Amino acid sequence: MDPEAGAMSHWAHLLSTAARVNLLVLLVSVLFSWSSLSDRVPEFALTKIEESDIKDDSGNEPVTEDDADPEDLEVFYPTHQWQTLRPGQAVPAGSHVRLNLQTGEREAKLPDSENGRSDTREERRRKRLGKVDVDANSFTSQELKKALAKMKESEKAERKAQEEEVRKKFRPIEQLKEEFEKLNMKMETDYEIMVKLISKFNSSASTLDEKVAALYDLEYYVHQVDNAKDFLSMGGLRLVIEGLNSSEAALKEHAAFVLGAALSSNPKVQIEAIEGGALQKLLVILATEQPLAVRKKALFALSSMLRHFPYAQQQFLKLGGLQVLRSLFRQKGMETLHVRVVTLLYDLIMEKMLLEDSQHGEQMEEKIQQYREVRLVPAVVEQDWCAVAPNLLAMPEHDTREKVLKLVGVLMAFCREHYRGDPALGTTLGLLRSEYEELAAEEQREGDKDGYFRELLGSINTIIQELR
Repeated sequence: MDPEAGAMSHWAHLLSTAARVNLLVLLVSVLFSWSSLSDRVPEFALTKIEESDIKDDSGNEPVTEDDADPEDLEVFYPTHQWQTLRPGQAVPAGSHVRLNLQTGEREAKLPDSENGRSDTREERRRKRLGKVDVDANSFTSQELKKALAKMKESEKAERKAQEEEVRKKFRPIEQLKEEFEKLNMKMETDYEIMVKLISKFNSSASTLDEKVAALYDLEYYVHQVDNAKDFLSMGGLRLVIEGLNSSEAALKEHAAFVLGAALSSNPKVQIEAIEGGALQKLLVILATEQPLAVRKKALFALSSMLRHFPYAQQQFLKLGGLQVLRSLFRQKGMETLHVRVVTLLYDLIMEKMLLEDSQHGEQMEEKIQQYREVRLVPAVVEQDWCAVAPNLLAMPEHDTREKVLKLVGVLMAFCREHYRGDPALGTTLGLLRSEYEELAAEEQREGDKDGYFRELLGSINTIIQELR
């Protein structure tokens, strides 16, 4: 063989071998590049955990598993590899979701770590579904239906338990009616009750204790103005006034008590009572020998009749009512009535003075004219009440002293000369001033600058000042 031809053949063989090597290298490089590109695909994918901000073709945000009805969702079962999501599939909370830019499809897989955020979301889901034993990674639509059914059953059970608790505490009205019927009981009105009590009091078959008990109960009901008017229309007032003549002290006492309760601030009953002779009967009880308890109730009824009723006050003076009250101060054992009498006189005098000082209207002028015919203060001075009242200042009770000081103060304009000529009164006022100065100072030290004792001290100082 020609040496030159042999050389050429040799070089051709070498080139063919190099070409094959290069081709092999090129193939390996291509395969390596393709493998690298596959490994780097996540760099070209958008990854978001659990929720996506990408909108659909209509411009609305896609419905997530939290917004959709669990019964309408097809559950997606993720793995640790990326899988394509079909439309409408529910993605378990905590899954990684991405949009593959190469394929344009949404993909999802399990997170690399199942702690942190996903655990917190999972815990929320468990609370939302209730105590349902579900897989931590996924649940089916049937499981969701069961969870919702259990929630409804739980709510029904709670409502039933509450209703049962209410039934245990309260009985139904039908049951109460049946029990009342069995006991032969029914709800009675005040009117019906008063009819029965009046009937019992007026019955000759009733014992003394039963009559007293009937009067005791009646006193409770006639305190109300409307009940007192009904009591009048039933004839109860007449029966009670007649009861003041009873020979039984207990009946007289409770009859006067009922009368006083019915008279309180009730003009209609006051008029009927004075026309029925109640005033005379009460004065007879106070003027004769009676137990202290009977006289207390009679004085209570008398006070209720006289207050804010000038006609009754006028009749009281005509019948010698002041002399009757004055006589109580001469009797032993009547000390508890003295303060009540002083309080009544003070109230009657102030009632007239306040009315005269008020603004006058046509109706008020008529009432003022009625009070002008009641000459109470001249009668008080004439019957020597100026000497009676100051003697009560020696009593130890602060409340008694307060009421006596008020009466002395209101009578000052009419009894000043008598007060000035009474050395005992001056001495008593001096002792009271010293006592109440100490009490008022103690009040002030305790932080009470306008206390009760300071007020009493002011009344004493005013009287002393006016007597100088």
